[in-house]
Parts: sequence; C-alpha cells; structure tokens
Amino acid sequence: MQSFAKYLGLLALAATIVPPALFMFKLMPLAAMQWTMLAATFVWFATAPVWLKGSD
Repeated sequence: MQSFAKYLGLLALAATIVPPALFMFKLMPLAAMQWTMLAATFVWFATAPVWLKGSD
C-alpha cells in the first residue's frame, strides 16, 4: 500500500506542475488546468502522509 501511495503521490505532484506549463504554451485551456491541478492537489494531500510517514 505504501508503494502504491508513493507512486500515486508522485504522479499527483507531477500533475500540479505539468498543467501550468501546458497552459503557458496554449496546449491546455484554463478551466482544464485548474480542475486538473485541484484534483491533483487533493490526491497529493491524501497520499503524501501515507508514504512520508513510512520513510522514518
């Protein structure tokens, strides 16, 4: 479970970084960027404590 949370969390972290770049190059509309980043933020905050707690 911790391994799955780690990969999902890293994917969510990437999903908060990539959409603004796509928007900057006009490859993604504003609304899609905002919704993608919002969803990725929720996933990040749900998964990060699981795998960061296990790295003690």
